[in-house]
Amino acid sequence: MKVILLGEIKGKGGEGDVVDVAQGYAENYLFPKKLAVAATKGNLKQLEERRNNIEKREAVRIADANALKESIDGKSVTVDAKVGDEGVLFGSVTASMVADAIKADLGVEVDRKRVELGKPIKVAGAHEVPVALYREIRATVTVLVGVTAEEAVAEVETEAAAE
Repeated sequence: MKVILLGEIKGKGGEGDVVDVAQGYAENYLFPKKLAVAATKGNLKQLEERRNNIEKREAVRIADANALKESIDGKSVTVDAKVGDEGVLFGSVTASMVADAIKADLGVEVDRKRVELGKPIKVAGAHEVPVALYREIRATVTVLVGVTAEEAVAEVETEAAAE
């Protein structure tokens, strides 16, 4: 079933895109949540009339995402966690903890769903964590867990010397 997206949907597309989805997905999820409308002739005509406004909003979103990337890409944030013997954490560091650390350390609000952690961090040290800002725009943040920035730099230097 062809639908017109009214907003960004991860893995499907952005506002104004005409995509093909399963009928059940459209009727049970997209339509009730007002995330899409059916791609009828009338709706497609309205889409063409709104295309200019959509492109302007898209340009603003991309500019905002690039500015956000400049402010957090390559920076490091610290997450306090209890570390046991041999650098193993008591518990784990989750995406929401990383998002909170980015807000606290860098002053930038990032949705926890945008933090692409994969598996929770369970070992102390420096970890590279990608953050999806908008569509293909991504930033990488170094998350220091249970160590200070100086200890992380020293650890990287000793690993490089060992190689």
